[in-house]
Order: sequence, then C-alpha cells, then structure tokens
Amino acid sequence: MRHLSEEELDQAIESAQEADETRLVRRLCYIKNLYQGDTREQAGRRVGISRSTTRRWALAWNDGGVEGLRPRFGGGRPPKLTPQQWDELCEMLEEGQPWTPKQIQALIEDRYNVTYHPSHLSRKLREAGMNYAKPRPMDPRRPDDADEILAERLDRALGEDPGEPDNEEEEPVVFGFFR
Repeated sequence: MRHLSEEELDQAIESAQEADETRLVRRLCYIKNLYQGDTREQAGRRVGISRSTTRRWALAWNDGGVEGLRPRFGGGRPPKLTPQQWDELCEMLEEGQPWTPKQIQALIEDRYNVTYHPSHLSRKLREAGMNYAKPRPMDPRRPDDADEILAERLDRALGEDPGEPDNEEEEPVVFGFFR
C-alpha cells in the first residue's frame, strides 16, 4: 500500500535521519525499495533483514504507514532514581566535591536506598556530564628544581646565554601556555 508519494517517503527518511531514529530509517528504506519495484525478499536483503521480518514490516506499513513502522519499546526497566532524585544527586555531588566512587555509592545507598554497579554508576555520571578525577595539588613526578630546569631549557631553545646581558634592540619572545 502506498501511504506516501516517493517524495514524501524521501522526506520521512530525511526527517528520521535528522531525529537520529536509525531503526525507523532502515524500515523506511525497506519501504522505499518496495516502492521501486523490489519484492519483499529483495527489499529485505538490501536492508539486511530476515524473510519473516519483511512480512511484519510490510503489514505494519499497510496498517499504519510511517507510525506503524515506528519501533515501539516496552519501556524496559524503570530507572532506580527518578529524574528529580538524579538532579538532586548531581547538585549534591557538584557542591560537595571531591567525591570518591565509593563515597558516591554510599551516598546513593544512604539517601535513596538504591545500589548501582560501579561501572553502571560511572556510565550514568558521564552521561550527566561528570567525570572522576584525582585532585592533586601538585604532580608527584615534578622535580624540586622544575622552575630552574624550565628556565634553562628556554634559554637554550632561544639561543640565549644566561651570562650575556639582554640585547634590548630585539623584540622579546613571549611564550604562552594554554589549556
């Protein structure tokens, strides 16, 4: 059944791509192959689906058009924390920095009576824009005379002899260090 013209089908594919609905894009490409004269099996082979799936997708298209092809999910397991609880947790973590992963797990368990696997918790925190970091006031590998070493290396790199008086006619070279 042709619910859309070929131009409208192309627009639906483009809209699904922009919305990052890759599963819907694949299903619409299957329908486009049918529009172009392929059998169900040929169209299915082009998009890499089984014969039984071609039948299901064709029936879904005939029954509901684009909306019939849109994947429907059962929703999966509900999240352990509500969005409000998660926002509250993120605010607490930002205010009381630094936190260790074990401290974060203990906080969640104490406050919300919920446990997360450490790898899942780190994944959820990264999704929220947070990363673990070890705060150190100074790099432990830094030598005690690092400033003198840097000055000496800069002098050598610029071809200056520390014993020579500065030549005021030349413009000074300025180094900047950016993050």
